[in-house]
Amino acid sequence: MAGEITETGELYSSYVGLVYMFNLIVGTGALTMPKAFATAGWLVSLVLLVFLGFMSFVTTTFVIEAMAAANAQLRWKRMENHKEEEDDDSSTASDSDVLIRDNYERAEKRPILSVQRRGSPNLFEITDRVEMGQMASMFFNKVGVNLFYFCIIVYLYGDLAIYAAAVPFSLMQVTCSTTGNDSCGVEADSKYNDTDRCWGPLRRVDAYRIYLAIFTLLLGPFTFFDVQKTKYLQILTSLMRWIAFAVMIVLALVRIGHGQGEGHPPLADFSGVRNLFGVCVYSFMCQHSLPSLITPVSSKRHLTRLVFLDYVLILAFYGLLSFTAIFCFRGDSLMDMYTLNFARCDVVGLAAVRFFLGLFPVFTISTNFPIIAVTLRNNWKTLFHREGGTYPWVVDRVVFPTITLVPPVLVAFCTHDLESLVGITGAYAGTGIQYVIPAFLVYHCRRDTQLAFGCGVSNKHRSPFRHTFWVAFVLLWAFSCFIFVTANIVLSETKL
Repeated sequence: MAGEITETGELYSSYVGLVYMFNLIVGTGALTMPKAFATAGWLVSLVLLVFLGFMSFVTTTFVIEAMAAANAQLRWKRMENHKEEEDDDSSTASDSDVLIRDNYERAEKRPILSVQRRGSPNLFEITDRVEMGQMASMFFNKVGVNLFYFCIIVYLYGDLAIYAAAVPFSLMQVTCSTTGNDSCGVEADSKYNDTDRCWGPLRRVDAYRIYLAIFTLLLGPFTFFDVQKTKYLQILTSLMRWIAFAVMIVLALVRIGHGQGEGHPPLADFSGVRNLFGVCVYSFMCQHSLPSLITPVSSKRHLTRLVFLDYVLILAFYGLLSFTAIFCFRGDSLMDMYTLNFARCDVVGLAAVRFFLGLFPVFTISTNFPIIAVTLRNNWKTLFHREGGTYPWVVDRVVFPTITLVPPVLVAFCTHDLESLVGITGAYAGTGIQYVIPAFLVYHCRRDTQLAFGCGVSNKHRSPFRHTFWVAFVLLWAFSCFIFVTANIVLSETKL
């Protein structure tokens, strides 16, 4: 849930945290990146990928700084409460009571000199897992909190629509074939339309919608209950993901090495930049999950360096995956879901490997769909929650799950264009979560920290991009991206 202070969880080393962060960032977006690369041109794609990776790193350090500031406020308030309890045993103040008060009123009442005397060097240590929603409630006003929840809800809806379309689409591609040889999946040089036959009188789009209905019936009910992501399920899906990525990269390199590479990507094609931008933003998304990843790290001494190393490794991986893809396959033959390019007999001779790669999104995405759905449902509840109020059973158990499940399924029913779904989700909601929210969080947390603790106390996890220029630059970039993507969509629709 996005808005609560939760248990830190079992601690792990810095390098384990690095692996977890790598696994979080490299997900479904990576599978749509090769086609976006081929459409926009390899040079433009490389430049934009590196720049967006850098911008994501900047805002990641912003969120870490805001987490440290939130921990400092909570820790100081506990010290104040402890002192009050020693002076007056009747005092029953709690963290939650204090957090409701206005930040500036708290700041004005605190004795700054005593803060500086009593302040521990570990005042800004990140020990409490403070989710982004709680940070928003600490540093934003009511309007800002509502806008935060609106942004994250839209993003989660986009996530669910992508997941709901990707699984049926992969099943349709693997099981439908115009030649009738289902074991070979997508044939070389075959161009399929949704109206082509799949099984007897059934068209491919009919098969897709049947799979979508089955997917909804099997996984949709989990939205009405609580789901926990077990450690073993996470290990299994991560293992499958890395086996699939490694196999695809190796197979593409082998084909290129044998002179079978068909790709001749252009240097630049600006008509494809819109989707590429959205895909890249989506592929670097991790800011909303940083409290879950960073807080359990046992030693945070070199946290910024480790995060930077993670981004360098992720950039290298995205580049390797995308460049092997665009030089191995022709741009017009690259599928929205890259794994489906390996469901062809002429690419992979072993049937087991073809089916594993073709159905890979089915296994991994299906395990994540219920978790994202429950997260979205809980954010809806938090957005409309009123202090001391409870929801009627029908609203709690029927209305919220229904409004969570129905919209993304309807979107998936209308379209399975994964590149556009990922592009739009990343370009709009993704821009808000990855750029706008972290920039405002760090700006307000710096102002509150200075008012509360004075200039003499320094945040040990302060971002290396500490000048206000970087906050303004991130916001200007986010606004420019919003205008560019919207104008591009309008112009594209006008041409049509």
